[in-house]
Amino acid sequence: PRMAQEAAPVLLLVLARLVSSTWHEGSGYYLESHTNEVYAEEPPPEPALDYRRVPQWCATLNIHRGEATCYSPRGSSYRSSLGTRCELSCARGYRLVGPSAVQCLPSRRWSGMAYCRQIRCHVLPAVLRGSYVCSAGVQMDSRCDYTCLPGYQLEGDRSRICMEDGRWSGSEPSCVDLEPPRIRCPDSRERIAEPGKLTATVYWDPPRVRDSADGVIKRVTLRGPEPGSEFPEGEHVIRYTAHDQAYNRASCKFSIRVHVRRCPVLKPPQNGYISCTSDGNNYGATCEYLCDGGFERQGTSLRVCQSTQQWTGSQPLCAPMQINTDVNSAASLLDQFHEKRRLLVISAPDPSNRYYKMQISMLQQAACGLDLRHVTTVELVGQPPHEVGRIREHRLSLGIIEELRRFLHLTRSHFNAVLLDKAGTDRERYISPVSPDELFIFIDTYLLSEREAARRAQSGDPCE
Repeated sequence: PRMAQEAAPVLLLVLARLVSSTWHEGSGYYLESHTNEVYAEEPPPEPALDYRRVPQWCATLNIHRGEATCYSPRGSSYRSSLGTRCELSCARGYRLVGPSAVQCLPSRRWSGMAYCRQIRCHVLPAVLRGSYVCSAGVQMDSRCDYTCLPGYQLEGDRSRICMEDGRWSGSEPSCVDLEPPRIRCPDSRERIAEPGKLTATVYWDPPRVRDSADGVIKRVTLRGPEPGSEFPEGEHVIRYTAHDQAYNRASCKFSIRVHVRRCPVLKPPQNGYISCTSDGNNYGATCEYLCDGGFERQGTSLRVCQSTQQWTGSQPLCAPMQINTDVNSAASLLDQFHEKRRLLVISAPDPSNRYYKMQISMLQQAACGLDLRHVTTVELVGQPPHEVGRIREHRLSLGIIEELRRFLHLTRSHFNAVLLDKAGTDRERYISPVSPDELFIFIDTYLLSEREAARRAQSGDPCE
């Protein structure tokens, strides 16, 4: 026992040398520090506590925006007596900074300090082509609603909420251009083909295009003819397509219908045919009536299809050509054939001339070809006063025969022939009989008009 009593002070001395304690007044903390110094320190005397005289040992806790729940060894009526332990908490929207529980120490200080800091989220970044509105700024539970500029659509979260951990819910949205541009085409239209044509020239204004986002149209393409083009008969669809900067596209279309006003189809006259311009019976078309060889037109020569879809005039007739030989001059005789017939004038010294006989024989066998090429034969045969002149069965007077010889420089001494075109011009002369093939080749090559050539190509050779 004695040894134990002597050993107790020694143990206290060793502990004092190893650990020194420091009190930080007002901090609420009790820190231990280690040092190499060895010294002896007397323990502080225990305070004499009189709870009846000092019921409040530590300062009353008052946490702004928070609450302290305390438990005292002396009972629930004591909230700051020695040994009281208080649990600290904050109101919603605030976060506790410091220890969550403190204790009233003998030093009349609380073991720690804490306060309530408002929970705040970071400021949200701006949204390109959009904006947001927050209900309570960056405080907790603040709701920020996003909107986009007209023409843009929101992709992502439409709203974000500041949460208890100081972070925003969801993720940052974006405003994108998903709406196609607005395009409006011109109205559909109908047009009447122009006179004498099967087409109509149609003009229109370009489509109206507007982008609902940034107003920028990258390009507008046209599928179909350009404005001012000629459109044939029928319906035609014109389509426009517009593209904005976000490569959204929109299309519109309209139609153009071209009508051709037409008259009833004309029938060719008997012993004749019709030559028409344009399509033959459309508005503005002109049709000319022509007669076959040996026939002449009686009535109007041209008829025009009007906008009322009716023809002008009436249909003419192709009657056998009437030759009047009871005239006063050769010029009057030839005028009857002007623009109607070609003349082959044959001169021979007498009817027994072998060239004359040969020529007449060949022409009689080719009568169809002569009429097809509008050729009339005039015969001047013999010597006066018994000279004979005739056109088919029509006889010519001696005076007319003489004028024809002088006009055409035809002698009576030998056989000769001259070919006149429809204008009465001397086109070819022969001093010996000409074969029908040779005569027809010359006429087909040099004397046929474009219209006659087309008629020949269309109808072929009816003499075969």
